[in-house]
Amino acid sequence: MAAPDNEKSRLDDAARAGWLYFIAGHTQDEIAKMLQVSRASAQRLVSLCLAERLITFRLEHPIAACMELASRLKDRFDLVHCDVVPTDPAAPLSNAGIAERSANLLELTLRSETPVIVALGTGRAVRAAVERVSPIERPDHQIVSLVGNISADGSASFYDTVGRLADRTGARHYPMPLPFLMSSEDERNRMIRIDPIARVRAVAAKADLRLIGIGQMDQKAQVHVDGFVTREELLEMMRLGAVGEVTGWAYDAKGKLIKGGTNKRLTSIPPQIPAVSTTIAAAVGVAKVPSIRAALAGRVINGLITDEATARAVLDR
Repeated sequence: MAAPDNEKSRLDDAARAGWLYFIAGHTQDEIAKMLQVSRASAQRLVSLCLAERLITFRLEHPIAACMELASRLKDRFDLVHCDVVPTDPAAPLSNAGIAERSANLLELTLRSETPVIVALGTGRAVRAAVERVSPIERPDHQIVSLVGNISADGSASFYDTVGRLADRTGARHYPMPLPFLMSSEDERNRMIRIDPIARVRAVAAKADLRLIGIGQMDQKAQVHVDGFVTREELLEMMRLGAVGEVTGWAYDAKGKLIKGGTNKRLTSIPPQIPAVSTTIAAAVGVAKVPSIRAALAGRVINGLITDEATARAVLDR
């Protein structure tokens, strides 16, 4: 009958060691002296305390709610990556938080000694992320654009990101020197078959990481505000059922690409659906919730970086 008493005594010691370590903040050396055991024994007791769940934790910090939301999003949409940052009450549409997390993701990818290919979309969040990337010399990496970087008036897009990231890494980079939209489907098909453009598209197809934005498809759609599509083109896409876009490719509420409209003349590299390579969208704002939800449901993306308010709205169904 001694075994149960010995086991109880051992658990008592484990609970005592756990309290001293996690609550009172003592080191394992100090705990060993207090319990009159070796340091190795003190370490084993602390580990036993955790293994037997004699002590549990609740993180009293705003980031705890973000971590819980990220976990729920990953589970519901089977994501390979998800980050949720706190919402700034003073600036609920600020992309500073998601830009910082996106920059961390880029830096983690770029630290690889093995050559990697990073494909980038355009937009405010992606541009802000690239601006936050610390310089690192990686000449063996490749940076490639997913989007034509010429606006309707012939000017280069302000939100082009490939050249900027290449400056910070010394990586070889591949811009997409095409208008965002061509005048016809035939012209678009001819242009993307031009050898230099075909080579860029081939590099993008092998990307290890795709970092993109998500655009809403309403009167305040970024592709319209930034001058890439006209109001008439936007309204046509909305009539066809578009609720969101990634790299210009409009999709419906189920995440299926729209078959007509501007999609027929778009030079951007189409998304893989379902996403195969790591395809992470950085997006924030309640107005983008239908776009984000559709992209997740349709597997247009398999990763998301967003803020707490947006995450809650996406999950609230």
